Amino acid sequence: MEAAKIRLYVDHPLGRGQTVPLDRDQAHYLFGVMRQKAGGKIALFNGRDGEWTSEITHAGKRAGELTCLVQSKPLQLPPDLWLIFAPIKKARTDFIVEKAAEMGASRILPVGTEYTNSERVRQDRLQAHAVEAAEQCGGTYVPEVVDFQKLSKLLDAWPADRKLMFCDEALVGAGETLSSAGSGPWAILIGPEGGFSLAERKRLNDFPFTHAVSLGPRVLRADTAAVAAMTVWQQTLGDW
Repeated sequence: MEAAKIRLYVDHPLGRGQTVPLDRDQAHYLFGVMRQKAGGKIALFNGRDGEWTSEITHAGKRAGELTCLVQSKPLQLPPDLWLIFAPIKKARTDFIVEKAAEMGASRILPVGTEYTNSERVRQDRLQAHAVEAAEQCGGTYVPEVVDFQKLSKLLDAWPADRKLMFCDEALVGAGETLSSAGSGPWAILIGPEGGFSLAERKRLNDFPFTHAVSLGPRVLRADTAAVAAMTVWQQTLGDW
């Protein structure tokens, strides 16, 4: 069977013989931008049923239909890892969300801290970036991007069984600290460009579930820190 070269996320059940309708934007992308025609093969995933090779059975300017043929990948769930970050400039916030999806975050949470410079976050736009990243990296799962909230509110309702990797530029020795902390549900917290306030740092360090780590001797930009932190965690406790 011809291998599908285009991957598309759909919010629709997938299974052998299942027909999948396309909305106007999806039809424009496949038939207007990618120049696909009836009979072409498209890889579909929905975050629940794995990846399926499908065939284009109807191609129109404003709509279309695909039919699932065979499962090409099973569902591959990421580790139970949240990425929590303070929004920064638009393009760099987009980068953080994209890389978090590619690198195996199961949930992405933008938060406001005392020194957060930007609180204007469009959850729907960031979720679309997570979808695009999953389409391009071969993943079968799309992490949820939740609505912006204050860090203090998130910590008030923190689940007791979830460990927190608190990236603190004042410390050294991330790998050893995480190795001793063990597996299970985790979250990574990346600070804003101005760092955490003294009050925030004290509160975080007072929690029994917090594991404060360093990402090296140099202060990293927030978007670089997100990638570095996920790399450290994945290599130590994740599925790499």
